[in-house]
Amino acid sequence: MSRTDSVQRPSRAVRWALGVGVAIMAAIGLVLLFLLTLTTNNRVLYERNYAWLFGVNVVVALLLVAVLGWVALRLFMRLRRGRFGSRLLVKLAAIFALVGLVPGLLIYFVSYQFVSRSIESWFDVKVEGALAAGVSLARATLELQASEMALRTRSASAQLAQTPDATAGLVLERIRDQLGASDVVLWNASGQMVASVGQSRFRINPERPSVQQLRTVRQQRGVGQIEGLDELSDLADAQALQNVRVKAMALVPSPGVGLFVEPRYLQVTVPLPSVLVDNAVAVQEANREYQERALARGGLRRMYIGTLTLSLFLAVFGAVLLAVLLGNQLARPLLVLAEGVREVAEGDLSPKAVLLGKDELGGLTRSFALMTQQLADARTTVEKSMGAVDAARARLQTILDNLTAGVIVLDAQGVIRSSNPGATRILRAPMAAHEGRPLAEVPGLETFGAAVQMQFEAYLSHRGPHGLDHWQQSFELHASPSGAGHHATSLVARGAELPDAARLLVFDDITEIVSAQRAQAWGEVARRLAHEIKNPLTPIQLSAERLEMKLTGKLPAPEQAMLTKSVKTIVDQVDAMKRLVNEFRDYARLPSADLQPVDLNALVSDVLNLYESDRATVAVQAQLDPRCPTIMGDAQQLRQVVHNLLQNAQDATEQAAVSVGAPAGTLPPVCISTHWNETSRRVRLTVTDHGSGFPAHILQRAFEPYVTTKARGTGLGLAVVKKIADEHGARIDLINRQEEGVVRGAQVSLSFAPEHKVAS
Repeated sequence: MSRTDSVQRPSRAVRWALGVGVAIMAAIGLVLLFLLTLTTNNRVLYERNYAWLFGVNVVVALLLVAVLGWVALRLFMRLRRGRFGSRLLVKLAAIFALVGLVPGLLIYFVSYQFVSRSIESWFDVKVEGALAAGVSLARATLELQASEMALRTRSASAQLAQTPDATAGLVLERIRDQLGASDVVLWNASGQMVASVGQSRFRINPERPSVQQLRTVRQQRGVGQIEGLDELSDLADAQALQNVRVKAMALVPSPGVGLFVEPRYLQVTVPLPSVLVDNAVAVQEANREYQERALARGGLRRMYIGTLTLSLFLAVFGAVLLAVLLGNQLARPLLVLAEGVREVAEGDLSPKAVLLGKDELGGLTRSFALMTQQLADARTTVEKSMGAVDAARARLQTILDNLTAGVIVLDAQGVIRSSNPGATRILRAPMAAHEGRPLAEVPGLETFGAAVQMQFEAYLSHRGPHGLDHWQQSFELHASPSGAGHHATSLVARGAELPDAARLLVFDDITEIVSAQRAQAWGEVARRLAHEIKNPLTPIQLSAERLEMKLTGKLPAPEQAMLTKSVKTIVDQVDAMKRLVNEFRDYARLPSADLQPVDLNALVSDVLNLYESDRATVAVQAQLDPRCPTIMGDAQQLRQVVHNLLQNAQDATEQAAVSVGAPAGTLPPVCISTHWNETSRRVRLTVTDHGSGFPAHILQRAFEPYVTTKARGTGLGLAVVKKIADEHGARIDLINRQEEGVVRGAQVSLSFAPEHKVAS
């Protein structure tokens, strides 16, 4: 699509005249610049032709002023006639004029003052002294290179002390690599080559050290010198630069002392860095040129001022003339672009106008139109892509929200960026509320957060190029280390690195798996106990009774009494051992639950009939929720659960009362309750006592066999309860009840799913 406008092009004759004029001015300017450059490099030629060069410069400047005035008059007439683009042409001409004139005049006057007043200060004692010091510094640097290489050669010669001539080549190769040398030669005392590596091995007649050089090396143990610098006459001569080198020789230490030990000499040739040689020669050249130019200060001043004046004329007038000539060509495409940009800024991405010219600005209008079309297409594509991204983000968020595993994204400092509901459920902490805080500062997760941070640091510091892309570690969390509740959670966590230095932490709750493994292990222990211990108990008891029967009436009274007491002790302890083994056997042989619909309230009421005796030390109080639906359970096993919990609660309450000296009959009752939770849709059975609670170390493993707070308990009561709860798919919780920071008893809760989904 093309668009016409009112910008008028100059006529062909005017364009031709302007083109010829510009070409003539450019040719004259180039010739003058060439002559000025030629004479500036030749002071004598410049002084001989200075007058006529200056006159030609003045003529060219006047011609440029005339052309500029004519073009300015045409611009003024265009502006008065209101021609399209006139204002833009005037602005372009003014901008070019200011850009060329103001900086040019400023630089000219500053440079003129600097050249006229300061050129004498260039040739003072300080500059001359600085150049002389530079020459001395360059010479000292080269000598330092030679001395340093002599020391390094002397140090490297120690590697040849124990090396015979036949295998010296390998050591010379190593020395050449260590010193970065181009040539390494081992000479004997007579100046014969023993071995060499580098350039000398390809020479038929290598340059041998003189007798005087060998004598000097023996006396000083090592010498170094610069070679090839005197032959260097031109910095552009690359071959000559490569020939500048440091040649160092050192006496090879002898392994022994004797008249027949022939000394050997290590010669190392190292090329000097070309930068160092360039700098050294450049300092000398600068010093020589300084001395020459110091003799022609007047001519130098005139050359610089003339160069500045001609450069100013050409730059300023050329800039203004180009502004006028090119402004018209620039105006039309720029106006088209300005209109298109305004429409794009307003959000209009419809097809834009283009110009059919072959220049860059015409191509720019076509590119702008193409860009606008691409923007319109890109907008449509982006809108579709954003819709797809939003849908993918929603799907990903849905997946994360429904994962059973916990997912947390951390930054490099361990600060929480995001988390999923699984993390909140497993860690029992509102992780979304702690976003922006370090994981190690979340209440109850300080130890876990610090351990995770240490795992990430160890993984990132020791990760190799072919190592694992993640770390994995198990943790055990205790949300209440003071013993307020049984919240020991076993986790297996995995960490990996994400882009932009983020870190991914994924963890699963394996508490039930660990508990099942422990229960299985204790079941195996119970079976072995029943097999290994119970069998010998009966022979022990029978042997003790037979011994008593055989010796009764045959011993004096004191011995008879001791015998009777000892046999009774043996029989009693054997009976106790049998009961213990039987309990372990029953725990190991606990049958699988036969799940049937069970009314939990009716079952609890049936069990409570056994606890209504008036002689009971601790009474039992029931609070049953009539809304509780039936559950799927094994009635016989659930009765055992209720019995175990009530007996433990009564024992704990009575033991606590005895410890504080409370009178019998005043003990608070044990409470057993059921509750239907509308939110979680589960039936909850709770038994509460008024004992002293569980210590923290017992609370964390209370459901393991043989963990008990009773003096004579086997620790199997809660273990059986836990095993039955697992068979029923019930969740069991054990906490210490606290009032004002003081433990007032323990509470055990079991949460069952209803038989069928209950309508709200």
